[in-house]
Amino acid sequence: MTVRELIRQSEAMLDDKDKDCNVAKVLFYHLAHKEPHQLYLMMDEEVDEQLYQDFQSGMKRYLDGEPIQYIKGKETFFSRDFTVNENVLIPRYETEELVENILYRIDDYFGDYERIQLCDVGTGSGAIAISLALEEEKLNVVATDISHEALEVAKLNAQELGANVKFYQGDMLQPLIDNDMKFDIFVSNPPYIPNEQDIENVVKDNEPHIALFGGNDGLYFYRKIFASVKDVIQEKALLAFEMGFDQRALMEQAVEYYFPHTPYEIIKDINGKDRMLFIYYHLKDKL
Repeated sequence: MTVRELIRQSEAMLDDKDKDCNVAKVLFYHLAHKEPHQLYLMMDEEVDEQLYQDFQSGMKRYLDGEPIQYIKGKETFFSRDFTVNENVLIPRYETEELVENILYRIDDYFGDYERIQLCDVGTGSGAIAISLALEEEKLNVVATDISHEALEVAKLNAQELGANVKFYQGDMLQPLIDNDMKFDIFVSNPPYIPNEQDIENVVKDNEPHIALFGGNDGLYFYRKIFASVKDVIQEKALLAFEMGFDQRALMEQAVEYYFPHTPYEIIKDINGKDRMLFIYYHLKDKL
């Protein structure tokens, strides 16, 4: 069987089962260790038997409900390939926008700093912390997670990508408090899906629930952070969060309760959805 025949056959099967047809190409060029553009140059080649077996095995896992990112063991984030598995949340494109907006604000508010202390709480795969450490050389980056298994993935990613990030295991801010750390920039993408909200089976059945669900209204971990975050930030600090697109009113209420008279803004993503929260703690008088 040629590559073209295998891809077409697999795409047709995926289409029949209402699955993403692109998975066939993505899985094949991953297993063949080729770039996407190289796939088209080998369409008329015979498929190696071992590659064929590996491809069919991967397709079965996908059809059985496993995310393609876990099958590949990789997901691209901020133009870098991060190792992912069932112990970490799969990095999303929306979170790339959070990283991008943090970098803009580093230029705006910390341009004259020689070194900037930044923490990422609930780091998961380390995608945010590692990307920021690699993009901005002035940053000293610390990352925490309650999951030992998640931290093993994050440490591997930091090592593979050459990022200097210090990792601590513990519940939310506790490792930072225990080590008497203070930060100029506090970043977190905590779990924010309400407990009873319906989500796609492929997400619910595969990704770690500890990284998905955030209490009855989705803001449990934000309130927990807001209540004690002043213990780990400098007198002037930027706080940056990803949030659920439908949580604006609840988030405004929570921010104004824990940070009265503090400037903040909720920023829309590329799709026009409320997705990022920035709190400017003593950084500026008003928006």
